[in-house]
Amino acid sequence: MNQIVVIGAGQAAIWAAKTLRSEGYTGRITIVGDEDHAFYERPPLSKQVLLGEATHESLQIFKNEVVAELNIELLKPVKVTRIDRQNKTVYTNTNQAIAYDKLLIATGSKAKIPVEQWASYDNVVSLRSIKDSLHIGDKLNQVNKVGIIGGGWIGLEVAASLSKRNIDVTLYEMNDRLCARSVSQEVSDYLLKLHEQHGIHIRLSCKHLDLDQSDEDQSVTIHVDSSNDNDTAVYDLVFLGTGAHINKEIAEVSGLETSDGIVVNEYCQTSDPDVYAAGDVAIHPSLGFCIQSWSNAQHQGVVAAQSMLSQQVPYEEIPWLWSDQYDKNIQILGSPIDIDHCQLVVRADEDGDHCFFYLDNEKKLRYLVAVNNNKIVKIAKRWIKAEWPLDPEVLKDQSFNLMKIKPK
Repeated sequence: MNQIVVIGAGQAAIWAAKTLRSEGYTGRITIVGDEDHAFYERPPLSKQVLLGEATHESLQIFKNEVVAELNIELLKPVKVTRIDRQNKTVYTNTNQAIAYDKLLIATGSKAKIPVEQWASYDNVVSLRSIKDSLHIGDKLNQVNKVGIIGGGWIGLEVAASLSKRNIDVTLYEMNDRLCARSVSQEVSDYLLKLHEQHGIHIRLSCKHLDLDQSDEDQSVTIHVDSSNDNDTAVYDLVFLGTGAHINKEIAEVSGLETSDGIVVNEYCQTSDPDVYAAGDVAIHPSLGFCIQSWSNAQHQGVVAAQSMLSQQVPYEEIPWLWSDQYDKNIQILGSPIDIDHCQLVVRADEDGDHCFFYLDNEKKLRYLVAVNNNKIVKIAKRWIKAEWPLDPEVLKDQSFNLMKIKPK
């Protein structure tokens, strides 16, 4: 095997390349990225970078000298337009034909724009890349009032960051609660209270709204379809946190099996045994849906590389993601599937830092939302892997040290 090609230049791609080299692969590695920037962490864009606490240069996953030692051929900004699986060749918009023995698709996701016209408004923005971040950064010094559409994790993170910059923020969410797809009513209530305490104006159940931008001053008006015919508000800037679009198109047109993302087995292998997928674009093999998280991209990139080298190490990572909002570090462990049928146990301390445990009918932990409690997240990973039954009374007892519950 002399040639491995990776489509995408993000977290999964660079970890795959690093793993290939660490495991002794000496052949050619070509990575094709469609951005000007490559191999950087995205989570800080909505937090530390937006607050001015971190630079774009600090987002690099590995130092330049580490990347140089990997001996990668990096093509950017270049877009792959076609995969010829029969002849094992990818074609680009720069008229290049690149042969491969193994191919990894790590194209990630991009911001979902609900209405095509909104993308043409200069003061309607989203945040998924350094390019987006630079665009927003140029505007924030002239901004006093921002509207955010979307009450998921990215919308809440941006709201918290802008609030800390003393910008007036109103957040619109179409559902009747925040983060409705990933947390329970109790956690939604906690998040609502947290943001309202910091001065964020939150409007729920905004199922129908529209935007228009003024030709005169480029301000953006949000119109909400409600019983009040004059339900409108004008903003200097509107941020779209309306979900993610999975970049699966290259797999679809190439005849690979897809659903909401690219279908892979536990070894990150697609329906073509010489083509792999990892990161946001790959469906989690046991959960059946795509997971958009930094850790998932990293671990799947590693497994894909190992699989290319015939090591057959299955992907078994427990889903984990985190969010920083104000002084709260919120970590989520496990899958939200069927949490409505789980028993919820809340452990709350005097600082208002809660842990929400979801136990199945055998008292085994299936899902956890922990606020400012990294230690509990670490031990909880062991409980889930061991399928260890837990006592609800012990979990909520603040006087009991949960670190003592150590699975055998």
